[in-house]
Amino acid sequence: MECMSTQDLRDRRLDYDADSLTDNPSENPFEFFEQWIAEATGAQDEGQPFEAASMTVSTVTQLPDGSWQPQSRVVLLKEWDEQGFVFYTNLDSDKGRALAANPRVCLSFNWGGLERQVRIDGVAHQVERSQVEDYFSVRPRKSQTGAWASHQSRPIGSRQELEEAFEAAEERFPSDEPVPTPPFWGGFRVVPERIEFWQGRRSRLHDRIVFTRTDNGWSTTRLCP
Repeated sequence: MECMSTQDLRDRRLDYDADSLTDNPSENPFEFFEQWIAEATGAQDEGQPFEAASMTVSTVTQLPDGSWQPQSRVVLLKEWDEQGFVFYTNLDSDKGRALAANPRVCLSFNWGGLERQVRIDGVAHQVERSQVEDYFSVRPRKSQTGAWASHQSRPIGSRQELEEAFEAAEERFPSDEPVPTPPFWGGFRVVPERIEFWQGRRSRLHDRIVFTRTDNGWSTTRLCP
């Protein structure tokens, strides 16, 4: 079989210069995150082609041979406060099972139009069932029935099989009654231990400010790009 030729992307680059980070932007990383997520949602509302709440969730899974495999996927941040950052998922999905085995996780936001990234290293804890049910109740109805239809991360024979499972789920729950929260559906709160704010700058001299949790609060460090 003929090999595909190497695709050269070495000359594709942007020179960032949208903003800068001072050495001590705040003593509280959550105040700083609040500012950035507000600016990201505002930019999305004004037409920036990104989902401000989307974040990459990275876990590490141990394979049958004993080696470790990082796995990443994009989910939506649904709630956050100084206790942590919350997302919801099928607990039997790849990420759900990975977090049950190893709760250490990394979250990453990338707002390209603002030339910004945020990286959060922490530990995931399942949220209370009442919180899961409260959020599930406000999801669009088709998203609710879709949660029942999909055995997330499991193989399926065809798209038609998935759509038939969705139709069966819609028939299972009468339209005049609420859709119950599946027992396998839950949420995780990532309690941060380290939060890094990255701002693109010219000549690849990017700004990187890291907040690290200590016994006395948060310490702040500037990193080389």
